[in-house]
Amino acid sequence: MSNLILNNPSSIATLMEIAFQVDDPVSCKACWVLEFTSKEHLTYLFPSMDTFVHNIGSVHLDPAVRPIAKICEILMKSYFQFKDQETRDTLSEKHLESITSACFDWLIGDHKVAAQAYSMTSLLLLGIKFNWIHPELRMILEQNYQNGSAAYKARARMTLAKLR
Repeated sequence: MSNLILNNPSSIATLMEIAFQVDDPVSCKACWVLEFTSKEHLTYLFPSMDTFVHNIGSVHLDPAVRPIAKICEILMKSYFQFKDQETRDTLSEKHLESITSACFDWLIGDHKVAAQAYSMTSLLLLGIKFNWIHPELRMILEQNYQNGSAAYKARARMTLAKLR
């Protein structure tokens, strides 16, 4: 499926429609295809960025949350770490704020560790632009550390070390 999208990027809008039918288990598969597409050609998502950002907060099935959170991490790395100009031109402040909100929801909600780990990375990077994020992130990680799984604790330790 991902090869179909990679060969026909105009199909991204249709794929997003399926991905954001959040109560349909098929949406999870569409999210996986979106993740693979973003890893290969992040720019293919850019024409539909408004749709993507508008809907990420409604995703709730764990097999869909993980790839959406990963896409957010890929976007934040492109924007903040790699300083990709096309990504910076595409993502508005409103987009960044919506991604911030979704990442905090995934971090504090009852989600699997992978989505929480991707959210930690995204929020760490978003804190470069929004200075209120780092203190909130630090507080959440410190509060949830004791009850977290080994994987959660490992990512939280790494994130907290970068916050210091």
